Amino acid sequence: MKYLSHYPKDLQEKIQVLIDKEKLSSYIKTKYPTAHTYTNDKALYSYVMDLKNEYFKKYQVSKVMYDGKINVINNALGMHSIVSRVQGSKLKSKNEIRVASVFKNMPEEFLQMIVVHELAHFKEREHDKAFYNLCTFVMPSYHQVEFDLRVYLTHIDLLGKLY
Repeated sequence: MKYLSHYPKDLQEKIQVLIDKEKLSSYIKTKYPTAHTYTNDKALYSYVMDLKNEYFKKYQVSKVMYDGKINVINNALGMHSIVSRVQGSKLKSKNEIRVASVFKNMPEEFLQMIVVHELAHFKEREHDKAFYNLCTFVMPSYHQVEFDLRVYLTHIDLLGKLY
């Protein structure tokens, strides 16, 4: 259970019991019955922009896309980047968000958690208290959804995809 290794032992044991009793799939499906419909880059861009415009108006996002290489290369689920370019005498920066393509077929709450996480990095660079306070301001259930996402990633490793 590599995705749950930093959680308390009692939580890990509860998930192990679900695995042993073959009830992990029903646990996940009960909480998150369906996958979202944002399955292409254009729909993802629109989804991200709606969240950005509601909570992160000051920041510009120039590119949003699903990326099939993220999980393999960076051992991450999403990436944010700020690309700076010289244009004449000015320095222009563009913000980009890339989401692992595994999120094309997952519940919307999981996608929202990753998008909120990446948008929060434009304001708070480090994973510190201010960063997580911002995440929970935008998505009050952030920590629970992150845990459930890690449970689902464990499910994918052990039993395959549900959605």
